[in-house]
Amino acid sequence: MDFQLARERGKIINSVRGFFIDREYLEVDTPVLSAALIPEAPIEVFETILRSDRLGSRSFYMVPSPEVHMKKLLAAGSGNIFQIGKSFRNLEQTGRQHNPEFTMLEWYTVEADYMQSAELTEELFGVLAKQAGRPELSPPFRRLSVQEAFMEFSGIDLEKTQSPRQLVEECERLGMLQVPTDSRMNWEDLYHRIFLTWVEPRLPADIPLLLYDYPRRIPCLARDIPGTPWKERWELYIDGIEIANCYSEETDPARVEDFFIRENAKKIASSAVVPDMDQEFLNIFHQGYPRSSGVALGIDRLVMALTGVKSIEGVIFFPISDIVGG
Repeated sequence: MDFQLARERGKIINSVRGFFIDREYLEVDTPVLSAALIPEAPIEVFETILRSDRLGSRSFYMVPSPEVHMKKLLAAGSGNIFQIGKSFRNLEQTGRQHNPEFTMLEWYTVEADYMQSAELTEELFGVLAKQAGRPELSPPFRRLSVQEAFMEFSGIDLEKTQSPRQLVEECERLGMLQVPTDSRMNWEDLYHRIFLTWVEPRLPADIPLLLYDYPRRIPCLARDIPGTPWKERWELYIDGIEIANCYSEETDPARVEDFFIRENAKKIASSAVVPDMDQEFLNIFHQGYPRSSGVALGIDRLVMALTGVKSIEGVIFFPISDIVGG
């Protein structure tokens, strides 16, 4: 247990908190237990049981991020908000980059889009990198679109490769296809296979990289870019590790409800734990939900980047790998 590193972690968190408070963001503290969640097919959640003499017994879920509650606060008129708290994801890997319980920084800026959030993120890193003596993490970040990344590192023109059959052909060209399993995968699955095994490992890692404009065919609650196959979304990579995710938040009630229905159907088909859909969350988009942009950033990975520690197990006390013995 490295207590000096724990002190450094505390300084980083205090600096993050001060950064947002100085900019008049409201710090909020929302529940880690929720009776219902936003359905997200790629994310497995922890389920527990609430037992109460008055309320009876019912399922509750450990939140994979504070999004569901923070957006309710935005809809209620909170203005700009941020939170530093625990999040939980099941079926996660353990080891250098992952722990099923982790600390998340999430913030929302009203009347902003994803590129304005990128500017604020660069400003935050400018402060933190200077304090940590890590000038290589200072802005400006390198910026690369997903389209550019696929073209440069795999030779795939995603904009012209919009059918599963075309991606299968590209997998064959790259020597990645295992027939017949992969040939039956859908576009989204094939995209992830190529990105994770071919593109992501080749992303430049010398300075922070902002990878932006993700495909519309990858479901998420980010706004579409009109007339294009892209969404207003970016992810931030440091030393080849994804550390933050940002959207221009979707505000159209019909699009949000369609996302819920489609993702919930995927959960039912593939997951042992299917949380109740949060109808209250759906309702806020019919009540003038504000234009906004949100960023979710992993504090544990941020501490790794700023201190040079190479494993998430070094920046948290009692990682799950220690608790269960490997």
